Amino acid sequence: MNSKKIVEIVDDNYVNASVLFYFGIEFYNYSEKTLEQACLERGLNADLVIRELENCTTCREDVELSVFPVDLIIEYLKHTHHIFIKRKLPYIAKLIECFEPNHKSYNAIAKDLKFVFPLFVEDFIHHVYLEEDTLFSYILELHKCTTDKHLTPRIYHQMEKHSLQKYAVEHEEHDDEMRGIRKITNNYKCDPEDPLHIRVVYAELQALEKELITHANVENEILFPKALMLEQEIKRTIRSKINLN
Repeated sequence: MNSKKIVEIVDDNYVNASVLFYFGIEFYNYSEKTLEQACLERGLNADLVIRELENCTTCREDVELSVFPVDLIIEYLKHTHHIFIKRKLPYIAKLIECFEPNHKSYNAIAKDLKFVFPLFVEDFIHHVYLEEDTLFSYILELHKCTTDKHLTPRIYHQMEKHSLQKYAVEHEEHDDEMRGIRKITNNYKCDPEDPLHIRVVYAELQALEKELITHANVENEILFPKALMLEQEIKRTIRSKINLN
């Protein structure tokens, strides 16, 4: 792999572009250099870079999240939020910022993406922080009460303030976050003979959408049902205490 050009490495697997990016090798700036030359310029250990490139193609076994309690599911979701905000979105934003297709079919698309994607990122980050500060905090309060078997005045106040059903409806309305980007790119349709930068941008946007769908499914199909069960359990406990008095 040392003697392969960067453009060939990325053409083999678009995911390689993101790995190289984290080492400071933007494929569009080093495309005609070999991996060895690029690593030499960046002062990188080529063996380490190759190892990471090989690791990125290794499939990970999916974890069955439904068997875990809500606190661990929330930790998983917070971790994926961190990956989105600190790694994936900055990488794609940089790809789009440097997106100069010089292709009549994509010049207008590049201009639209440069306008729309930063707005998407801003909205996504706002949604994530709001979700962690409100929904996740409330569910963790429910979990703590059911685990400790002790109702606190705080949980009464929290249950009056929050509605899981309302959160669930709002969440479903927010799920298709990439509708506009999908429309701009005609569902990420491009041709194999198109320039590499175009193919990488489209592949990364499509991969991001798939990951966001998976993330939303974890929340909608696993977290919300478990949280509703916790809420119902606490309501039953409250009713039983009222009946005893």
